[in-house]
Amino acid sequence: MLDIVVKTENGERHVRVSAEELTGLVRRVGGDEDRFLVVQRIPDLPDVFAQVWHETGGDYTLEYRDGAADRHFQVMLDGPGDVAAALTGWAREEAGWDDGLSWSPLDMGPARAVPPLDLGEDEREELERRVREVLAGGYASRDRLAELAEGYLVTEDRRPVSRAQAQALVDRLWLERVEEQAAWRGETDPERLTRAFAALEESGITARENFTCCRTCGQSEIGGEGGPDARGFVYFHTQCTDSAAAGQGLMLLYGGFDGSSETTAAVGREVVAALAAAGLPTEWDGDPGRAVTVTPLDWRRRLVG
Repeated sequence: MLDIVVKTENGERHVRVSAEELTGLVRRVGGDEDRFLVVQRIPDLPDVFAQVWHETGGDYTLEYRDGAADRHFQVMLDGPGDVAAALTGWAREEAGWDDGLSWSPLDMGPARAVPPLDLGEDEREELERRVREVLAGGYASRDRLAELAEGYLVTEDRRPVSRAQAQALVDRLWLERVEEQAAWRGETDPERLTRAFAALEESGITARENFTCCRTCGQSEIGGEGGPDARGFVYFHTQCTDSAAAGQGLMLLYGGFDGSSETTAAVGREVVAALAAAGLPTEWDGDPGRAVTVTPLDWRRRLVG
């Protein structure tokens, strides 16, 4: 698998695709509302991406940016094969991946200066604390974090943080986290959790991470996530993620799609077993009316973006 995220014009998001899958996405580009795709490496880094634009019957425009607006390049290609080969080399960071192509620099104009935040110390600390909390959760993208930072201190008559200021703040804190996680070694507890959820999904249990904002929304929406053969579900919502990232363990909500206590208890046992197989300890007394708690838990989720 390539350590990339591919985003398409029609709103799809593909995480860690194979070279063959990436080629398929490139070959697909060209129709209405599916004329471009953007590729970022994992973890996402500011001003580092590649993108393709193509309309059926025309050439392919391939671009990449290498860390700044004055490091943005473009080439025109006449077929998807060359585009896919270049993108695959870029994704793998292969030496010389861009050789043999007639790249032209794109003049993106001077970068606009971002004014410093005009906040008191208390507000600045509150804003950074909230961004760091969500950042530690590990599920939000840089764009999502910027939306949060821009709107967090908004009142009826005051918007103290612009989008550019929010993005600058987020990028600084994001890069700090990327540097921190570079020292992590081996499989982390959130990666064990993802492995357990994947096993549950394969066994007929709909498993969703960081799903919806709260229990009320989760319970009302989880039914729409399951396939026709799904027997039950397990998920945790964003408030659970915040608690886990703060070192308080992770609460998992589960149940059977038939609504019976027997099925719910059976699903609970399957969840506990899958977590144990992945190396995660749990607290649960077998009562189908009580949540499963994963604890102790070292929440170090690597950023994707």
